[in-house]
Amino acid sequence: MAVATHAVATAPHPHPVDVRPPLRRLVPLSLQHLLVAYAGMATMPLLVGSALQLPEDRIRLLISANLLVSGLATLLQSLGLKWFGARLPIVMGSTFTAITPAVLIGKEHGLAAVFGATIVSGLVTVAIAPWFGRWLHLFPPLVTGTVIAVIGFSLVPSAAGLVAGGDDSGGGRGLALAAVTVLLVVLVERLAPPALARFAVLVALAAGTVLAVPLGLFDGSQVADARVVTVPDPTAFGAPTFLVPAIAAMLVVQLVNMVESVGDTLAVGQIVERGDDAPTVVRALRADGAATVVSGALASFPIVTFGQSVGLVSVTRVRSRQVVALSGALMVVLAFVPVLGAAVAAVPGPVLGGVSLVMFGTVGAVGLRILSRADLTDSRNLLTVALAFALGMIPVGAPDFYAPLPAAARTVLDSGIAVTGIVAFALNLLFHHTPHRLPPLLSRRTKGAAR
Repeated sequence: MAVATHAVATAPHPHPVDVRPPLRRLVPLSLQHLLVAYAGMATMPLLVGSALQLPEDRIRLLISANLLVSGLATLLQSLGLKWFGARLPIVMGSTFTAITPAVLIGKEHGLAAVFGATIVSGLVTVAIAPWFGRWLHLFPPLVTGTVIAVIGFSLVPSAAGLVAGGDDSGGGRGLALAAVTVLLVVLVERLAPPALARFAVLVALAAGTVLAVPLGLFDGSQVADARVVTVPDPTAFGAPTFLVPAIAAMLVVQLVNMVESVGDTLAVGQIVERGDDAPTVVRALRADGAATVVSGALASFPIVTFGQSVGLVSVTRVRSRQVVALSGALMVVLAFVPVLGAAVAAVPGPVLGGVSLVMFGTVGAVGLRILSRADLTDSRNLLTVALAFALGMIPVGAPDFYAPLPAAARTVLDSGIAVTGIVAFALNLLFHHTPHRLPPLLSRRTKGAAR
């Protein structure tokens, strides 16, 4: 008697981006993202608050608000909500590009004007995100690779500042500790089993912090002095105000942020082998815009993708967006529990700087890898990269180069990332998306002059 057989359809394996690691790996992997990103999230509001000479309690409120919004934005970007979020392992946070305009606006009109301009720039981002998706062909590897490379390499001096700056750097001891931290990342990556190599950054951070104690480079006093629980208070700075000059300056910043987000999203998409397409970019930009609107309403600054996440995903090869989502949830917790934030901030500058050198260098290397897909034997492409790199690195090496120019011009030119994006985009447009021949009228005039 024949026995009927039925084919059993096997369920397709989920993409690594959608896999949730076991809890014993999920938590430490999320802590890696949090520790690497925390310094940037705290630094931006700290610099703005210090430049505006705000009292310490107001600066702490800015940092708490920034952590809260960054955590919510990271959750939205990684998990997604209908038309919002790339659903990729991307950490979100405030952008250094906004520091100069925020300080200038704050000095002239107050922080309420900064927050109002932030809200408007976020709304504009959500509105024009679909158009950026349609223009994605104008951001080939020639443009995105150059921008990502400059993002990484231009941040290296800030990592060096963490190593050498401040009273707690310890001089030669700080340099030695940073070198040991970098060496630990390399050795764990090279010698440890694959399961442990994924935690190379976390191992280096923990070991470096322990080594800092006998060197006298660890200061835990902030942990003891921090309040256990607090609540961010956006009303402390007054209701947002909407002034045209402030909005115009912040819109310029947000356009630069959108170019940066496009590059970061495409880079992460290529690393995890999913999401390097127009629909994902549009959802990512909508999430950027929505997060920026909420950020302005909660007394914080424009939110953008964090380049550090690109480097960390590339180094650890952990592609799960669930890992990043948990790090976002931890940021939200830190916003309400300052004592935990103080514990994270207690990681010595040389240790964090050493890890940041690896992360920022990796971001630059990822940009070069993307750039290698462009045809650099074409002299036009080579000229595009050369000028974008050269002009983009001027603000890094000579921060006061554009000091004689008006404040409106410096809003853009003082950002090497902004200059790189504008130059690479414009030259690619000129060389590859405009007619090669002269317009007929100009051609006739040229021939007439020749006669």
